[in-house]
Amino acid sequence: MKKIGLAVCYDTKNYGSQLQVLATLKKIEELGFETEIIRYKKKISPTFIVQTLPRLFNIPFIQAKINSKKKRNRIDKHDQLRDDVKKRNDRFNKFVTDYFTNLSEQYNGWESLVRKSNQNYDTFLCGSDQLWLPHNLGSHFYTLEFANDDKKKVAYATSFGVSEIPNNLKKGYKKFLNRFQFLSTREIAGQEIIKELTGKNAKVVCDPTLLFNSEQWMKILPEEKVISEKYIFCYFLGDNNEHRNQAEILSQKTGYKIVTIPFLDNFVERDLTFGDYKMFDIDTKDFVNLIRNAEYVLTDSFHGSIFSILNHKKFITFNRYTSGKGSRNSRIDSLCHLLNLNDRRFEKNILDNIFNDIDYDNVEIKLNELRNASISYLIDSLGATK
Repeated sequence: MKKIGLAVCYDTKNYGSQLQVLATLKKIEELGFETEIIRYKKKISPTFIVQTLPRLFNIPFIQAKINSKKKRNRIDKHDQLRDDVKKRNDRFNKFVTDYFTNLSEQYNGWESLVRKSNQNYDTFLCGSDQLWLPHNLGSHFYTLEFANDDKKKVAYATSFGVSEIPNNLKKGYKKFLNRFQFLSTREIAGQEIIKELTGKNAKVVCDPTLLFNSEQWMKILPEEKVISEKYIFCYFLGDNNEHRNQAEILSQKTGYKIVTIPFLDNFVERDLTFGDYKMFDIDTKDFVNLIRNAEYVLTDSFHGSIFSILNHKKFITFNRYTSGKGSRNSRIDSLCHLLNLNDRRFEKNILDNIFNDIDYDNVEIKLNELRNASISYLIDSLGATK
C-alpha cells in the first residue's frame, strides 16, 4: 500500500500550524494509513519562472513579503530580542524534529516533485491552515497542481482565510478546485466560495485540532506547568493596543499576572513592555500547557480560541482584523457560530462577560457532532475501512 502524501505547512514558526499538522497526521494514521509529509524545495527553472511571474502582480503576496521584512528589520534593532526570537525559532525546529518523523525525501524543483511524488503516492491530501489565502495561490503546491489527474486529491479543512476571493484570482481558484475529488473547508465562508466558483457542495468540517478531545490531547502532548502562579494568558498575534489595555484591566481586577508570547506575527512596540512574563523559550507543547493552566485566556488567535474551548477555559476572543472583504475573521466567526459561543467575542469591556460561566456541556455536544461528521468525511474521502 502506497503512502498518503500530505501537503501541509509543517515547518512554519506558528503554534497553530504545527498543532493542526500533528492532529492531521495522528488522525489519518489512526484510521490505518501510512502518511508522509511532502518536502518540496523550489528550484529556479523555466517552469518555476513561469509559475512565479504572476505573483509579482499579486498585491496580497507582495504586501505579505514587505510586512515580513519590516518585522525582521525591527526585531534586529534589539539585540536581546533578536536572540530571544532565535531561541524560540530553535524550539519550533526541534518540535518538527521530535514530532514530524515521517518526512519525505526532499523534492528539489517542480519537475522532481511531479515525477517522484506521483510515483510514491496514490492519494494526496492538503490539510487545514490558511493554505488557500490569495497570496499563497502562486506557489501551486498547496493546491495539489503537481498531482496527476488520475490521483485522488482530498482537501481537509483547508481555509481560504478570507470571505471573498479577488476577481482577478477567481479563474485560478476555479481551475485547481475542480481537480479535487473531495473538498472540505473549516469555515462557512469557504463553503460558499467553493459553491460560487465550482458549483460543488463542499463539507464544513472541524479544524484538525478539534478531531481530538482534551483527554486525547493530554496523551499526545502531556501536561506540564510552565508558570507556577495563577495567571492570565494573553496570546495576541495582532497589533491592537486596546486589546492589551483590556488585559491590563482584567489583571488589575483579579490580581493575576499577564503571560504573553510576543512578536510572532508582528513587531508591536507595546509588547516590549506589555505583560509580566514574556515567553520565548517556548515550544508548541508549552503553548498548549500555557492555555491548560491559565485562569483566563485572552486571544485574537483561532487556535488560541480552540485550545481554550478544548480545555474549558474562561476566554475572550478579539478580532485581529477589521471587518470587510479582506477580513480573515471568518474562521473564528464559523467556530463561534457552530459551537454557540458568540458571547465569547469581545465587544466593549472585558469585564462584561469574562467572568460568565460557559455551558461547556452544550459545547461538547455540538463539538462531538461536528467531530464525528468530520471523521466520517475523512473515512469516506480516504477510503478507510474503519
